[in-house]
Amino acid sequence: MGIHPTAIIGKGCEIDPSAEVGPYAIIESGVRIGAASRLYAHAYISQGTTIGQRCAVHPFAVIGHHPQDLKWNNAPSYTVIGDDCVFREGCQVHRGTAPESTTKIGDRVYMMANAHVGHNCEIGSDAILANAALVSGHVSVGERTFISGCALVHQFVRIGAFVMLGGGVRVTTDVPHYMLVAPLGVIGPNVVGLRRNGFSSEQRREIRIAYKILYR
Repeated sequence: MGIHPTAIIGKGCEIDPSAEVGPYAIIESGVRIGAASRLYAHAYISQGTTIGQRCAVHPFAVIGHHPQDLKWNNAPSYTVIGDDCVFREGCQVHRGTAPESTTKIGDRVYMMANAHVGHNCEIGSDAILANAALVSGHVSVGERTFISGCALVHQFVRIGAFVMLGGGVRVTTDVPHYMLVAPLGVIGPNVVGLRRNGFSSEQRREIRIAYKILYR
């Protein structure tokens, strides 16, 4: 498809010839888009954004726009997206607040409809954010973590790798690697996720022991 004639492309953009840009998509000045990535109709990519290879940005997703932070003073800041990421309808990823700061999304991250990642976050590779998951600013999320629908993550929280946040939970404190979070807090290891990701029975047993030491 190439670049649709109704798309609006700013000055100085670097768009790989194999990338596709759909009708009425908007790409602000200086954006870089990697090979085989696809922007669907009405996608919006803001200044200071770099998108890797084979990514998909669906209709009305907004990547790299202004942070929702009153301290932001229009200084240059950035958003960096890895390879093979998917941003479904209505997703939002905001650029950094402080001058020259960056919001980072790893490889193969999947954000479902209306999921939100705030300014200065770092989302690890293979993480999944389900529909309407909300991640506040300055949050770090480890690789292969699953944030269920309508989950809320407070700013500056650190979430480890291979974590599972249940639907609708509110997370206001750090979550160690490998844990399962329910409305009452951390309730044990993410056993199903660990098994699916190849952790041995002995490794899972050691994680259960660590959980009992920390929480029981």
